Amino acid sequence: MSILMINGSPNKDGNTMDLAKALLGKVQYCTIHLVDCKIYSYGQEFADDQFDETVSAMKEADTIVIGSPVYWHNMSGAVRTLLDRFYGPVSQGELHGRKLFFLFQGAAPEKWMLENSEYTMKRFASLYGMTYMGMATNTKEAKKLSESVS
Repeated sequence: MSILMINGSPNKDGNTMDLAKALLGKVQYCTIHLVDCKIYSYGQEFADDQFDETVSAMKEADTIVIGSPVYWHNMSGAVRTLLDRFYGPVSQGELHGRKLFFLFQGAAPEKWMLENSEYTMKRFASLYGMTYMGMATNTKEAKKLSESVS
């Protein structure tokens, strides 16, 4: 089983990655830090765009974990841009058979923020054929969700 962690935080060793460690424990996984990637906005075309590389890594994984801090009442722009870019280049159902976990942490997010972001991730999983496994917003939830990783 291969696991890919996509970190949507600009902090490579921050709270989002702490949640990933709580979720994944000692299981081996690869990480893509979106802060290191050039994934341009929907509609832009540049030769150094790394969207295709990121999608290829997602296709190779059995389990995908997407993590984001709460910014401006929602997921980070890096995660949002990644999701936006799927429209068109990636066919519906193309990630069939994969599990998707969502890590979403921030300082006192309101219930509606969590519900809206989780809806987005559930819809994303559904469109591209993944099984949505759930969202963790703190260490306790991540550890409970870890039972579903293997």
